[in-house]
Amino acid sequence: MSDSSHRDPAIRVVLLPRDTNKHGTIFGGIILSYIDLAGAAEVQKNTRQRIVTVAVKEVIFKAPVLVGEVVSFYTRTTKIGNTSISVHVDVEVQRGNERIAVTSADMTFVCVDEHGHPTQVIRIGT
Repeated sequence: MSDSSHRDPAIRVVLLPRDTNKHGTIFGGIILSYIDLAGAAEVQKNTRQRIVTVAVKEVIFKAPVLVGEVVSFYTRTTKIGNTSISVHVDVEVQRGNERIAVTSADMTFVCVDEHGHPTQVIRIGT
């Protein structure tokens, strides 16, 4: 589990019965879509350019997410390249007094121009 005790999540959601798989736990694809949104929110701290997700390098599902749980998505930028920004996402739920690490992922986003071609990262404040 990440040390999330001193940081705010990029996003926080409550997952509903409509988000479940046939086993009654939250469908992994729902978690993936929120991971993508959280990663994009992290990238927007570094640039205001148009971005696209180009890679989800690794996703590890560690524990199921249950209906009604509050799910927190914590992010950090791991690398800023010429055209890309890499982000790590940790996903946690609060169960009673315990934080449970349920998923983690590493992603790469690329800045693109109006034609969808990669373009150099222009960092905020530069």
